[in-house]
Amino acid sequence: MKQITALAALILLGVSQVFAQHDHHTTTTTDTTSHASHHDDGPPMTSKFSLDLPMTRDGSGTSWVPDETPMYAYMIHGKKWMTMIHGDIFLRYNKQDLFNKGTRGGSKFDAPNMLMFMSQRKVGRNGLFAISTMFSLDPFTVGNGGYPLLYQTGESYQGRLLVDRQHPHDLFAQLSVNYTQRVAKSTDVSLSVGYPSEPALGPSAFMHRMSGWNNPDAPLSHHYQDATHIAFGVATLGLRHKNFKLEGSVFTGKEPDEFRYGFDKARFDSYSVRLMYNPTSQWSFQVSNGWLHAPEEGHHENVNRFTASAMHAKLLTSDSYIATTLVYGQNSHEGHSAEPSVLLESTMQWSRAALYGRYEFVQKNAAALDLLQTLPTNPALNINAITLGTNYILGTFKQTNVTAGIQGTLNVSPSAVKNLYGTAPMSFQVYLRINPSMLKLGRPMKMMMDM
Repeated sequence: MKQITALAALILLGVSQVFAQHDHHTTTTTDTTSHASHHDDGPPMTSKFSLDLPMTRDGSGTSWVPDETPMYAYMIHGKKWMTMIHGDIFLRYNKQDLFNKGTRGGSKFDAPNMLMFMSQRKVGRNGLFAISTMFSLDPFTVGNGGYPLLYQTGESYQGRLLVDRQHPHDLFAQLSVNYTQRVAKSTDVSLSVGYPSEPALGPSAFMHRMSGWNNPDAPLSHHYQDATHIAFGVATLGLRHKNFKLEGSVFTGKEPDEFRYGFDKARFDSYSVRLMYNPTSQWSFQVSNGWLHAPEEGHHENVNRFTASAMHAKLLTSDSYIATTLVYGQNSHEGHSAEPSVLLESTMQWSRAALYGRYEFVQKNAAALDLLQTLPTNPALNINAITLGTNYILGTFKQTNVTAGIQGTLNVSPSAVKNLYGTAPMSFQVYLRINPSMLKLGRPMKMMMDM
């Protein structure tokens, strides 16, 4: 475990060395023509999906985030290609139910992580080609059984539901190609195909949102809002006009299986549609709906998933910002009433210190929590959780940050399960994070598009 954790950290540091070799070439300014930061000797740093939008608008998959969203990445410029490398690793100790008020808690030393490579180039005057990849060593540094997380549900391991645990991400989390054609002024058509990749459903995934990226834990509402960010087989067609984008996807609805090192069968049996709107450089909105075919292992129920979100980001200085996300998501299973969830998270980042928090309300039934023997009527259980955390950048080496952090979570238990969880079990974790430092791109230009 220690060797694998060290390997993951060394990968990020090795990438930073590659970037450092290019650093003497790199100077970023603001291009008022394309509304995107660029390198004087290299290609424009535009969105992967539009020659007219800033790169800072790109979220996970084909989603949008506010244009003022900061970026933590290494940039490498070639004559025709622009490459961005992003990633992080949390070396942490995590203890759920800190005061042992119930019987469902756990503790673990582990290292959640991810590594992303994205490269793009222009094709002629109006075409744009991009490649996106994402990898995670979670199967090695977290384990196939995941990490302890009270009230978390979703996916399975060794024939049993993962309950009070968060599943690890797959080794291959994204391998996709994207092509965009500008067909008229302020209008693009794009096609993205991936195996695996992320369909047009939900907001940008939790680890890619600046409002929540300091928190190493997945939201309890993950499988209500953005769990489809790893789907083995995705094709997405998008039409953008000005600051609106309409997308439709066909994809594999089944969640990844417990064998985290390979590729699952591509089924293309599920569908989604999403509308996104960025009215200003600081705001991004989306509404989406997905029709998922039997997403959970061992269950044959189809799920209708609806999501809506609002994201805000504001750069305060070149190295400080505030970012906030509000998400509503619900799952409607065949023959059952809808189960809702609400998430509100925010991060205040100063030059070195950060303060962040997350509030969640999520409704889960007894079956999802593997409690049918205790609660045979399968009641709906209302769960509330509040997380507060802080961290501090200890130092920066080769444009790589080393950050120490601490956070705690207060879970408010439904009355029906207080005997198992306790009335208000508290969770605690301390971590050391390694990630690229923040790119100094300057404040993105407000999109001057005639609405």
